[in-house]
Amino acid sequence: MPEQITLYTCKICPYAHRVELALAEAKAKYTRYEIDLTNKPEWYAHQVNPAGKVPAIAYGGPPVPADQPSPESVKIAESLVLLEFVADLFPEAQLLPSDPVLRAKARFFIETVGAKITPSSFFREGGSPDDFFARLEVIQALLPTSGFAVGQYSIADAAITPSLARAHMRLENDIGPWKEGESKAVLAVIQSPRFARLYQYIKDLEARPNFKATFDKEYFADVFKRRYGNIRAQNQ
Repeated sequence: MPEQITLYTCKICPYAHRVELALAEAKAKYTRYEIDLTNKPEWYAHQVNPAGKVPAIAYGGPPVPADQPSPESVKIAESLVLLEFVADLFPEAQLLPSDPVLRAKARFFIETVGAKITPSSFFREGGSPDDFFARLEVIQALLPTSGFAVGQYSIADAAITPSLARAHMRLENDIGPWKEGESKAVLAVIQSPRFARLYQYIKDLEARPNFKATFDKEYFADVFKRRYGNIRAQNQ
């Protein structure tokens, strides 16, 4: 039985979202503590993650308030490390397949996608739709004909879901650096036969209970509209 888990996270952070997806998929019991990244509490870097970033987990130790982490708990950070950690803690969730070949494929998917595609790279200032499509084609080429990244749901899917979901939401709401209405045109291409496999993958990811439990589309649309409202004006 895993020991107690406290997750230090931030709703807007795509890297923290990865770990929330994994924990939800594993049906893990944990304490969630929201860190305001614009006004981080002083104790966080000293007692949890010296880098001051989320996500981080305090594992084990005595039951204490999340804002008073025990020195007896183990502190672990970095989203991809934490995905593997959750997979090891909850083997019954099969977040890493038992087959060694599929485990290797899951890690290869994460490595390849992560080296070429980050959450910010989807809508870089000055980035063109063609550049965006080229990045999406990298993902699509790695997918099997059906199912998830390696067939069954795994940490590979949890790693890429936050980026794809945020991109999908921004396209649906015409949020981005391109001219007004161009995001809708980009979405139409993604919904076309050219990206049929990728778009089905996105829909499958967003249909999962772990995604529905961890992603609020209306909240994110509002945040991104406010945060990136000036990018389009600056680029025009």
